[in-house]
Amino acid sequence: MAEFAFELNDDQKQVRDWLHGFAADVIRPAAAEWDEREETPWPVIQEAAKIGVYSLDFYAQQFFDPTGLGIPMTMEELFWGDAGIALSIVGTGLAAVGVLANGTDEQIGTWIPQMYGDADEVKVAAFCSSEPDAGSDVGAMRTRAVYDEATDEWVLNGTKTWATNGGIANVHVVVAVVDPGLGTRGHASFIVPPATPGLSQGQKFRKHGIRASHTAEVVLEDVRIPGHCLLGGKEKLDERLARARERAKEAGGERVKNAAMATFEASRPAVGAMAVGTARAAYEVALDYAMTRSQFGRPIIDNQGIAFQLADMRTRIDASRLLVWRASWMAATGKPFTSAEGSMSKLYASETAKQVTAQAVQILGGNGFTREYPVERMHRDAAIYTIFEGTSEIQRLVIARTLSGMPIR
Repeated sequence: MAEFAFELNDDQKQVRDWLHGFAADVIRPAAAEWDEREETPWPVIQEAAKIGVYSLDFYAQQFFDPTGLGIPMTMEELFWGDAGIALSIVGTGLAAVGVLANGTDEQIGTWIPQMYGDADEVKVAAFCSSEPDAGSDVGAMRTRAVYDEATDEWVLNGTKTWATNGGIANVHVVVAVVDPGLGTRGHASFIVPPATPGLSQGQKFRKHGIRASHTAEVVLEDVRIPGHCLLGGKEKLDERLARARERAKEAGGERVKNAAMATFEASRPAVGAMAVGTARAAYEVALDYAMTRSQFGRPIIDNQGIAFQLADMRTRIDASRLLVWRASWMAATGKPFTSAEGSMSKLYASETAKQVTAQAVQILGGNGFTREYPVERMHRDAAIYTIFEGTSEIQRLVIARTLSGMPIR
């Protein structure tokens, strides 16, 4: 078991510096343009593919880092470059992880390469879970998947929303209800292959921030997919549903709900790391500005009101990173989140990103309110961290219920 450390090892530092160089030289110079265009930055993704950042192999190496720090380190550096472009680069990973976690070896080998494409023709994938009436409350999901035994096909109907790469993806991974009576344990994941009839892009959202990342609705109308597109296979699904029905009888459904929550809890530190990257970027701009901007004959950092803000900003960023690293290490080493440490890291880091970017705008004054300086964009981008992957209110609820021993619904 890897011991917890407060600094990266030499190999991790080398990867971090490589990622930082890519973020500084490729992502940052393109950030303002793609934010204004509100389009997927295909040329940047292609550059990431050429050097190996946009690939399953790279993310698998970081995911299986025994210290647990590979993924948070990667997220922090890429999102330090720009949140919108970085989300376009890492968004496919959500779908890939869904296949890795639930799929057979054959499904993994077949579909994940199609999600990424190659450096000459990059592809993206979409993970479709949220719905108009089922965001934080995943138990309210309505998209249905019905098995047609005569043709060995699954028929999907419903509408997904807030899907990163939704509608433009080569491969969609769709979560749907197969047994409404089992709550979240009655859900299953499906591959929708490229160009499948019945899948279409609905509304594309024009967002406040992360505008270089494509977010849209995905509409499923009598989408027929082969039986082998059920992740894990039907035999495994039938066995799981049978166990879930038995557990529901024994535990009144609570164990079913808690198991579903545990899956989300384990993924939240990565979002916290994204928030740390954005906060750190804004802090660095504000610090540089405060040291070079003079008013009344001296740099504005000499004013206690500015200096104390910067001190608080740096303290919160470092505290956020430590919470993220702790939760990531715990997840990698199999330690249970007995105090909802995953939610703690995501909550504190996301709230820090909002606060730090707002303070950065204030320190830059009028300049911070313009698009001539990046803190304006960083402030808009930071707003998403307290919303997606569970709102701050949901994080607090999970933490409080975990500490009190109350069931997490």
